[in-house]
Formats: sequence, structure tokens, C-alpha cells
Amino acid sequence: MELKTFRPIVRAYALSIGIWCGLSLLTGWQYRIFDEALNINSTLFDMLLLAESRGFAFALLTPPIFYLARRYDVGARHSFRYVLFYFLGVVPFMVSYACIRWAVLPPWDAALQHYVPRSTHGPLELIHEGFADQITMYIAIVVAAHAYQYFERVRRQEVEKYEVERALAASELQALKMQLHPHFLFNTLHGISTLIDSDRESAKKMVVKLSSLLRAALEHGTLDLISLEEELKFVREYLDLEKVRLGARLRVEWSISPDTRQVLVPQLILQPLVENAIRHGIACSRDGGWVEIVSRSGKGFLELQIRNSLGGKRPAGTGVGLRNTKARLKHLYSDEAAFSFAEAADHTATAMIVLPALGTALRPPSGLRMLDGTGMDEGNHARANRG
Repeated sequence: MELKTFRPIVRAYALSIGIWCGLSLLTGWQYRIFDEALNINSTLFDMLLLAESRGFAFALLTPPIFYLARRYDVGARHSFRYVLFYFLGVVPFMVSYACIRWAVLPPWDAALQHYVPRSTHGPLELIHEGFADQITMYIAIVVAAHAYQYFERVRRQEVEKYEVERALAASELQALKMQLHPHFLFNTLHGISTLIDSDRESAKKMVVKLSSLLRAALEHGTLDLISLEEELKFVREYLDLEKVRLGARLRVEWSISPDTRQVLVPQLILQPLVENAIRHGIACSRDGGWVEIVSRSGKGFLELQIRNSLGGKRPAGTGVGLRNTKARLKHLYSDEAAFSFAEAADHTATAMIVLPALGTALRPPSGLRMLDGTGMDEGNHARANRG
């Protein structure tokens, strides 16, 4: 039999002996106090030795009872048979206890206040002298074994429940993320189809840029969190694709705090919001409009904003992007993240995300810079080109 098979057994006996020997120290001390109250001449050492011998016998019998409680937990259907089994088990328990106690230490004569030879007192006399205590200890051990098994079963059920919930949340999160791909692809292909007859060169450019976008999306397909820098790069490429279709009608402004670029954010968390802003704000306006992308940090949180102008007649509904974003934040961050969307009286809409700043230690921003045209200064533009 392998060594690892014995380890749980050795651990169980070591724990049992340690607990019982510790309790027996208190019991031996109590024996001595009781004898003093009755003016019985006994020594503390003898009382501790007597208590430890009894505790050691109980310690050797405890692990088997715990094993039986775990091994034969038959449930309510055979409850009578189960109770009868433990009721009859008191006899072998008492016999085993008496034999162990008799073998470990000679019997103690309370009247003579000393140990007597084993030949004068057999194991059965130990049962006769202390059967009430032995039965009480047996019941206590059986109850403790079943209480332990109950709490272990509850703990296992909680762990299994947690694992199931985590797997379910992961599958739902993956489904939400996968929902974005066909939605984004459908809308983009619809935009390309409108240009095929009127502007084939622009349609070809959009197909090339779309393939690049899909390659980038697949590159991080299995990741839930990526850096804000990577997310902004994807959004920037998506906006370049939309500019092919909308031309000068689409204006983009960036206000990205430098210390937020390495913060981890959910993959494709901004693209659906930008797409929603273009579809509901710019594309439906003859004169076009603008989109502003903002990131700022403070007090351990990252704030992301997508602001855009609103067009005249807009498609009905809030769109897949807003519902998906709210659901993904709920799955990833529970109550630690917030999402809001509001339309103002000045014909602007703002989608705002506040989430924990993971992946870097953020410093309070010294101020936000409004960037022009391409949305980047020279240094940032060079870094983006190298990426």
C-alpha cells in the first residue's frame, strides 16, 4: 500500500490523540480538585496519568467512528436500521475501550488511591465501574462524527454550487462576448453593401479594414481583460473603417489620460458603445456629427466616457451594445462597476463606465488634454504606429 494511503489515517489519529490528550489534561486537573474537596489524598501526577490513559483509549476509537459515519451515511430511507446499528455499536465500543485502557495502564483503585495489578482487575471490571461515562463518551463521539459529516457535506455543496455558478457565469460572459462579433460584423457588412454600387473603391477599403479588425478580435478571443491601450487601438481601427463610409461627416475627438493606458478593461467594451454612437448619432444625420472618447482615473477607479452628438431621426431602441455592456460589467465586476447612459438637452448623448482600476497603480490625473484631428499628440501617435 502506498505511503499516501496512510497519510490520512496517520493525520486522523494524530489529530484525535492531540485533542483528547489536551482535554484529558483539564480532566486530570479536575480530578485533583475534586479529591481535594473530599479530602482524598491523591497526587496531581496520578490524576493526570489516569485521565490521559482514558483519553488515549477514546482517541484510538474516535477515528473509526468518524470513518463509519462517513462511509455508511445511508440517509433517511434506512434511518431505523441506521440508529439500530449505532445502538448496538455501544457494546464493542465499551469492550474495546476497556481493553485499551487496561493495556495502557493498570486499573486505578479509588478506595486505595493507587494502581493495582492487572491480574486483580480485568477489562470487564473497568466496564462495570465506568459504563455510564463510556456510554456518554460514545454518544458524544457519534454525535460529533455526524455533525462533522454534516458540515463537510454542506461545505462540499457550497463549493460545488460556487463552481457551477462560476462556470455558468463564464459561459454567459462568453456568450455575451460572442454576441458582439456577429452584431458588429452584420452592421459593418451592411455599411459595405451600401457602398458597393456607389463607391467600389471605398467598399474595397472597408473590406480590407474589416479583415484587419476581425484578426485583432480573434487575437484576444479567449481573454476577458486587455489593456485600455489595446482596446483603444481596436476602436481607432474601427473608426478608421467608419470614416471610409462616412468621410468628413464623422469627427472624432480623444481625451485619454496617459496613466490609464495600461489599465485592464473588458475586451470590446468600448467598440459597441462607439458603434452605437455612430449608428444613433452620426449616421442618421445629414450633416454628420462628432464622437468624443474620454478616459480618466482617480481613487482606484477608471472612468470611460463615449460622448456623441445626436442626429434627427434615429433608429428605435437602445441597441445591443448598451444592453450587452451592462450585462458584461455585471458578470465581470458584480457591484464594483457602474454603467450609465443619458441624453442631454443640448442634443448629446453620454455613455459612461466606471470600473476598478486593475493592472496598474493609477495616480490622480493632473488634467485631461483635448486632442485634435487624429485624437493623439505626436508622441502617442508614434507609439500607436509602433504598436
